[in-house]
Order: sequence, then structure tokens, then C-alpha cells
Amino acid sequence: MDVETMLDAEIAAALAELPIGQLDFGAWSVDTVPSLREAMSGMPVPPEPPPTIERYDVVVPDPDGRFDPTVRVYRPRATNGPLPCLLWIHGGGYMFGTALSDDPRLSRWAEEAPCVVVSVEYRLAPEHPYPAPLDDCYASLRWVHANAAELGVDADRIAIGGASAGGGLAAGLALLARDRAEVPLIFQLLIYPMIDDRNVSRSSQIVKAPIWSREANLLGWHAYLGHEPGRADEPIYAVPARATDPSGLPTTWIGVGSLDVFRDEDVTYALGLLGAGVATELHVYPGAPHGFESIVPTAAVAIQCGRDIDAALYKALRSR
Repeated sequence: MDVETMLDAEIAAALAELPIGQLDFGAWSVDTVPSLREAMSGMPVPPEPPPTIERYDVVVPDPDGRFDPTVRVYRPRATNGPLPCLLWIHGGGYMFGTALSDDPRLSRWAEEAPCVVVSVEYRLAPEHPYPAPLDDCYASLRWVHANAAELGVDADRIAIGGASAGGGLAAGLALLARDRAEVPLIFQLLIYPMIDDRNVSRSSQIVKAPIWSREANLLGWHAYLGHEPGRADEPIYAVPARATDPSGLPTTWIGVGSLDVFRDEDVTYALGLLGAGVATELHVYPGAPHGFESIVPTAAVAIQCGRDIDAALYKALRSR
């Protein structure tokens, strides 16, 4: 596959100028992840949310006493009564990123849906491998459900979502919520989710894949699992692509770029959901690499992806 000729022209031009376009995540190792985080810390800080959004941070008490994750809550000021809720999980290859990085998008969703958004500041690998990040997400989900009245949330309209590793955590969280049967979910929003550690698909072999390469993917999975990826006995909650029975999962939206190493695993997961009778919407965006709709939001293909995400999310949150 000739990535250079297939890459969307608007995205290619932007990546040539942006610092993240020059960053090779695969050049780091598990031992040098702190240096990777330091490099990422120089990225632009998102602007403050509009005054129409109430935003505050809460420390979530984990009833199991393992770790108390922090969440950021967004709620539109002009609305009253219980609103639907989106539990959001940020990306970052399981190794970096923060709940604070998605403020503009989450503030907009809270206002436009309208809804309450709860963004999880989960622990990061390799210092905290699986199941710690997923435990933090589940504790946050359970807290939202248990405190729905105080948060102004409709407990019967809770959705989850995430991008990249956050999408992988959201997919694992949906499986965990289904099996524990403590919190009902109406929707999962999986934006180019990182869900298969085996790296055996054709897209996982893309040479010089922009933003997130095969080498970066191997590093991320090694950090998250705590060992070399690809073992036969990984739990489905860590590696959702290993799930053989996706029945009973909530309505799902999956989107991925045609030049993303996650393309084939995401398409295969969507097909499995459809085969199990789960209402699923799948989009593959031509010429788009990993992270395209957040890194180059002005590109036409990114604008279309954003519209698709918004439409699916708002429809799910407004349903009863």
C-alpha cells in the first residue's frame, strides 16, 4: 500500500506542518514512556469552555478501595431536569493523554445534545497496566449511575464512548457492563478504537502509517497488557476483539480511516456486532489516517466524520 499517494491531500499538507505529524510514537519503549508524555505535554492547550457550560472535577470513591479516579463533569447551564449522559474516555495509546484534552468537544456535545458528559481521568500504563485503567472507567460508570439524581442524569439513558485507546476501553467497558449487569447502556461510540493486540490484519501491516504505526501499536499493547502482546489467553475486557459473543451490547457507532492500522480490526468488530443482532453503524473514511478528525479538523473528510459522530450520538442520547 502506497500511503503517500493514498493519503488525503488536506491531511497530508497539515501533517507536514504540525508537530504531531513529525512525532514517531514507535520510537519509544516501555521504559521511555515518561519521555513520550513529556514530548506530548508541549501540544497546544485546549481553550476554556464557553460560559454556557458548567464544568467541575470530582474524585470518585471506588467502593472496592483500590483507587479513586477523577472525573470532569460538563453540564449545560440553561437546562433543567434529568439529561442523558455520555461517559467519555480519552485516547493516548493507553500510555498518555488526559481527560482535560477534550474540553472543547465535550463542552459542545453537552450544549448541543444536550447532555451531561463525564470524562474519566484513568490511570495510565505501563505504570498501571490492565485492569487498572478499565477498573477506573467502570468505577466512574457505576458512580454516574448511582448518583444520577444528584448529577441531573437520566439513569436509563447512559452512553459510553472514546477515541483510539479510549475507544478500546469503551468497548471493554461495554462488555464488562453487559456481563456484570449493574449499569444499563444505551449506546457505545467507538472512534477508531484500539481493540486487537494480535496485529495480524492487513491494515496492521501498513508501512509508514501516519500518526500511529505498527511499532507504536505494539508498544501501546505491551504497556497496557504488561507483557508482549499476542498471547492466546487475553481476556475480552482487555482485548475486545477477542470477544466471540458480542450479543447484548448496546447500539454502536464505529468510525475509522482507511489508512489507520486499526481499520481491519474495527471493521471485523462491526461485522461481528451486526451478526449478533446489535444495531451498528460503520464508517470507513477514505485517505484518512489515525486521529485524523481531531488532528486536522478542517479537512473535508474530518468535517464529514465529525458530522457523522454528532448525528449518531445525538440520536442515541435523545432516544428513550
